[in-house]
Amino acid sequence: MPGYEMFNDEEKKQVLDVLDSGILMRYGFDNLRNKHWKAKELELAISEKLNVKYTQLLSSGTAALTTALAIAGIGYGDEVIIPSFTFVASFEAIISIGAIPIVVDVDKSLTLNPSAVINAITNKTKAIMPVHMCGSMADLESLQKICSENNLLLIEDACQSFGATYRGKHVGTIGDIGTFSFDFVKTITCGEGGAVVTNQKDYYIKADAFTDHGHDHLGVDRGADLHPYLGYNFRISELHAAIGLAQIKKSDDFLAIQKKNHGLLKNILSNIKDIEFRTIHDVEGDSCTFLSWFLPDEDKTGKVVETLKKNQLFAGNFYWYANNWHYIRKWDHLKNIRSLYQLNDLQKKSLEHLNAQNFLESDKIMNRSISTAISLSWTDKQIIEKAEKMVTLINQI
Repeated sequence: MPGYEMFNDEEKKQVLDVLDSGILMRYGFDNLRNKHWKAKELELAISEKLNVKYTQLLSSGTAALTTALAIAGIGYGDEVIIPSFTFVASFEAIISIGAIPIVVDVDKSLTLNPSAVINAITNKTKAIMPVHMCGSMADLESLQKICSENNLLLIEDACQSFGATYRGKHVGTIGDIGTFSFDFVKTITCGEGGAVVTNQKDYYIKADAFTDHGHDHLGVDRGADLHPYLGYNFRISELHAAIGLAQIKKSDDFLAIQKKNHGLLKNILSNIKDIEFRTIHDVEGDSCTFLSWFLPDEDKTGKVVETLKKNQLFAGNFYWYANNWHYIRKWDHLKNIRSLYQLNDLQKKSLEHLNAQNFLESDKIMNRSISTAISLSWTDKQIIEKAEKMVTLINQI
């Protein structure tokens, strides 16, 4: 993790195909593009890889989340349940469509705690949006049951977990709608990009229009397209799709390398006193982009972080508790409603409540959690040397 570590001639060839044609836009200019349709090819490749009926490419994972919510009909005043440990795009997408993010605790899987989800459901709840953080899956069986019993949509944020599976099915394809990110630091990258996937044709048709200004794409003349819905410009370019097309053909190799390196690292770090590893709801399905581990308490974890930094061993490790992109503790711009545009009254009221809310259960988990990113370029020797140094230093604390 990520795919940019493995750029080579395949990516160059795909990009040169686009540059040679001179057509960088994914739609139109049929006679000029030399039969190169990189976005269409990548959509088909993703659908085949994930065994899902429909894929719509977009400009980013954030655009994918926004589109997923929009095509599901979620909007003003609707509540969407998300975890306290995620990426800021989760709540950004919800707020952008006028809906309300309802943030709840995570458990030792670093994903939504089903009990916390149940306690957060109200008559305004429309969807549960689990986030498969750091390459591993949420408790989808429990969340599916909750959705079924409460007539809620399950929208999967699988942006960080391309290639992960749950009981034989790819994450992102299990709920009503799934989303992926292909930005520069994801398992496979387009440089910038994302996707919405679904098995429901109605959702796909809406996504196809919504992401391109509402165009229905039913005619041969783009200028004569009808516009059944309002939309936005969330299009991916052919250049970005070209990179992704090369990457997806190598994705099985990426995942195999990650799993090997993850296993070797975990085996050595197991020698740390009192270490505990993240709960994985389907160990075989973990994409292994990160190895996430826990120390006994916040005090020791803080000392470990400082020791690793002092010894130049912290690069590639993440202490999410102190991170302002991924954990609610430092989402001050959300809790204090620092918006450049006017939010609706229901959103303001909800965020005021969020600012007073505590997440003690999540804090107990996140303040002693460290995640180690798994590099594709590591050699076995590098893993062993780094991990053994970490074990020695940590056991001295």
